Amino acid sequence: MRKKVIAGNWKMNKTTTEAKAFVGDLVPLIDRKDREVILIPPFTSLMAVGERIRGTNVKLGAQNMHWEKEGAFTGEISPLMLLDLGVQYVIIGHSERRQYFYESDEIVNKKVKSALSLGIKPIICVGENLKIREEGRAEEFVEEQVKRALVGLTSENVREVIIAYEPIWAIGTGRNATGNDANKVIVKIRDVVTQLYGKEASEALRILYGGSVNSKNIREFMNIEDIDGALVGGASLKVDEFSKIVNYEV
Repeated sequence: MRKKVIAGNWKMNKTTTEAKAFVGDLVPLIDRKDREVILIPPFTSLMAVGERIRGTNVKLGAQNMHWEKEGAFTGEISPLMLLDLGVQYVIIGHSERRQYFYESDEIVNKKVKSALSLGIKPIICVGENLKIREEGRAEEFVEEQVKRALVGLTSENVREVIIAYEPIWAIGTGRNATGNDANKVIVKIRDVVTQLYGKEASEALRILYGGSVNSKNIREFMNIEDIDGALVGGASLKVDEFSKIVNYEV
């Protein structure tokens, strides 16, 4: 049985001082062994958050990385730097990276391969914008994103991957897909992985939903068998709200 995942992506929020205080308040409220909790702060707070969650069930994630281990890439962070800080997960291909920083499917694939080669588990984000959804092409579009992100991987690699389905039109807008909307695309993602890597790999793969997830709608998504957790944005910045999301009861 796949273990549920609740990941909090802080995006460009919280100073190191704020992060320390936040984690100090949050961790005692989310001592769950039945689900995996990942905190994903900005690079500047990775060390501080990592120190605060050491010895707990909470895992550390990063919001991005370069595919090279080192080199002349001013302003970038390498996977080796993340490993040195105890990072176990990394978001790759978030819609904001694709939209604002022009990350292509090819770049996403290079980052996925690099992360896996060093033992960091990638959280690969896929999702369509409103225009594509209204044209009825959401499943087709996401299928292509998934295929391109996984090019060159083995079935063993795929077992270490998490895919997060985040419809762009639902991120930070307060407008979220229904459980059925999300499940339809997530089932398609699992079918694609089955075709590419076999049933065992697809059944091991964890697929999350992200897009205006909060404490009021988390149960709707977690009650659906194929949805294995949530990638939470704005709601992960509030101790009370995020703890409620982590501690949801089906």
